[in-house]
This record gives sequence, structure tokens and C-alpha cells, in this order.
Amino acid sequence: MLKKRVPILILLFCFASSALAEARVDKNVVYGMYSGLALLMDIYYAERPNGYGVVFIMGSGWHMPLAYSGGALKDAAANNNFLKTLTEAGYTVFTINHRAAPRFRHPAATEDAQRAVRFVRHNAKQYGINPDRIGGVGGSSGGHLVSMLGTLVGKGDPEDPDPINRESSRLQCVVAAAAPSDLAKIKTEPGLMAVTSFVGIPARVTNPGTAEHKAYREVSPVTHVSAGDAPFLLIHGDADRTVPFEQSELMEEALKKSGVEVKLIRIPGGGHGGNFEGATDPPDYLGETVRWLDRHLGVSRGPAK
Repeated sequence: MLKKRVPILILLFCFASSALAEARVDKNVVYGMYSGLALLMDIYYAERPNGYGVVFIMGSGWHMPLAYSGGALKDAAANNNFLKTLTEAGYTVFTINHRAAPRFRHPAATEDAQRAVRFVRHNAKQYGINPDRIGGVGGSSGGHLVSMLGTLVGKGDPEDPDPINRESSRLQCVVAAAAPSDLAKIKTEPGLMAVTSFVGIPARVTNPGTAEHKAYREVSPVTHVSAGDAPFLLIHGDADRTVPFEQSELMEEALKKSGVEVKLIRIPGGGHGGNFEGATDPPDYLGETVRWLDRHLGVSRGPAK
């Protein structure tokens, strides 16, 4: 009985934590207002900025508690090893809140993530970054959202009265860790619970043409892959019992078929969350993340000193 009542935050992917070196942080920047609800981001500035920005989305199973004291998703990034690594590499990092289930269903979270990219792009000069080369990093449900940003067309509306909404929401480079890619194929109990609540429809999608089938195609990044998508670095533990390793294999296959550059880093023995708990001798996925972003965003490191 207790199992059924556990809040659906089981896709939370907080990566490994480590205290960030002191650096400038702009807290609670409003990147949009939705029906009176403020959408907030925190902006972390590098001590030695390289002129490029990364939108960083923490995992939460797309869910947050229904309480005034429920906390802010963006705050979970403050002691995160991915964030620490990115700022040390010179990236300006934008970590966001988004509307969450169970109160909000798809496509709310995706639309908020798109709004965040548009906001960053529109204000790129203020933040000292290149508006044409923006990367995305996320884990678990956050990895799903940056995957959507890397595959959806995301064109702005030139007639929108809000100039931010005229901007593109497309990312130029994606790093997705333990990310759901085909939500209809997630059959683990915790994954299935979170997905069903997020989509709002049970995953009975065997019959093409049904509302369920269309909904799950719409919410799955793998169905949006096409030539010209952002290059993807996928990182996944092969012992993940929440979002199976197969999810990254499916995304890798789809990207390769479309001619999109992709690399999948397998974490032997790695589970879901933390620093891939249970992993044995994991590869340097943090270093690979920086190298991937550098290469595809155009960062020049110069000769080693």
C-alpha cells in the first residue's frame, strides 16, 4: 500500500554532488509568466567565461510536490557536478524551473524549456554569450527535455507581440544522461508510473491512430529525430532500473539513421541517479561532456599551459 502512495519523483537524477566554487549567480530570474505563474531560472557565471551558454535541466520525473513548500527544481543544481564542471570550463549555465506534473501535463514542461532557450537567446548580449550556439545538458526527465529541444524545429513566431517568442528554441548541441527517448517503451514500475502521470494517458499505444498512440509519439524525442538535428552525446548506466539503457540505444539508432552525429557512453554497472550508483570504473563522462560541447559549439581552448 505504501508503495502506491510514494510521490512520483522516482526519475529524479541529481547526478553527483560537489560544492561549487564561489562564483556570481543571478537567482530567480523570471524568464516567463504563465497565467500569473512566474517561471524562474538561476544563472551561473564562470570565473573565466568562454562566451557560450548552456541550458541545464535537472531531473525530477517531470514532477514536483503539490505544496507551497515543495521546493524549486533549479535549486537542486546548486551542488551538482555537471554544473560545477561546466562553469569551470567557462560556460554560462542557465538552470530552470518548469511547470510540473501532477498539476501540469505534457506539453507544459517542453513549452517552458523552449521558452527558456528563447529567453536566453533573446538576452544573449546581456549574458555575454553567442546567441547562435547554445547547448543543453540534462539528466533523466531533464535529459528528455533537452532531447526535445534538440529535435523539435522550435521556430519562433515572427508575429508574436512578445519579442522573446519570436526567437528559435532549437539547441545546437545536446548532452542527455539516462534520458527517456521512447516513453511508450518504458515498462519499469517507477518509470511507467511517472510517464503515465506526466502524459496523462496510460501507455496503451499498440494501436496506431489512437489518441494514446499519438500522445506518446508527440512526447517522445525519438519520433522527432530528423536530419539536421543537434549532435547528441548520450550517457547511460547499463544497470538502470528506472529508465532502461535501451532508451539511449533507441535514440542512438534513430539519430544514426538520420545522419545526425551521436555518441553513446555506456556506464558499466551504473544505475539511475546520483553518480550512476553501482558503476565500476566509469569513463570520464564529465570530461566527455565538456569536450562534446566545446567541439560542437565552437569553443577554442588554445594550447595547454
